[in-house]
Amino acid sequence: MAYPLTEKNETDQLSLSLFGAILIGLRALAIVLSLAICLPIHLLWRFFRLPSPWPRFFLWLVATNCGAVIGTRGNRLKQDVFYVSNHISWFDIPVIAGVTGCTFVAQDGIASWPVIGWLCRINKTIFVSRTDRMQVGDQIGVIREAMEEKYPITVFPEGTTTDGYSLLPFKPSLFQAMAPPPKPTMIQPMLLDYGKVSGDIAWIGDETAADNAKRLFARIGIIPTTLHFLEPFDPADFGNRKAICAEAERRITEALSASLTGAPVV
Repeated sequence: MAYPLTEKNETDQLSLSLFGAILIGLRALAIVLSLAICLPIHLLWRFFRLPSPWPRFFLWLVATNCGAVIGTRGNRLKQDVFYVSNHISWFDIPVIAGVTGCTFVAQDGIASWPVIGWLCRINKTIFVSRTDRMQVGDQIGVIREAMEEKYPITVFPEGTTTDGYSLLPFKPSLFQAMAPPPKPTMIQPMLLDYGKVSGDIAWIGDETAADNAKRLFARIGIIPTTLHFLEPFDPADFGNRKAICAEAERRITEALSASLTGAPVV
């Protein structure tokens, strides 16, 4: 049954809308100020050819500025590691990068996005095409070259975002870089969990990136965020990309099932 809007309800909705607009403005301003501080220092670090921690710090500021309270579970590998994660929103990137300092494998369309594409390039994002199958070999080569660096890489093998309460089948193509890896490297599956507010964060359906960001920036309250670093495994024990992909999917599926039922995630 639909109830008519009362004057009080209309006032409350207007107040929430106004407060949301103020939050969007304040958070956007905070991100701009964070960038204004971090970018010159990052460029100075790069001028002296020093490894720069500032992109990681900036992305952590973006996540916390939007309300993320980030906790971690499990033992995180910090070097010679290939992270595999479920994917819920663009917001996953500042959360994961802010904690791990990793770079990402992302679809090439993001490279042309205003500001976000530029920030991705600062964070050494590896852009790949999801449509041009002729480029797969070259893309795997780029990923293997990036793995020679000291920073870890994260992939989202679902290929798109979900509601946070389920997984899509993992795509094995990018795991070709790990069969075998260019140097001894472990795969560490990772479950990203926003708990009961996943529905507020999820970027699904026909929603644009801008609308999802606007909705998240206007959101009132914290975002309880947990990164579960699951038991790593050696890809050499599984041989080919399909078997490696299946093992990563199995572990993240079991972790998500445990998280949804309140059981310990291991």
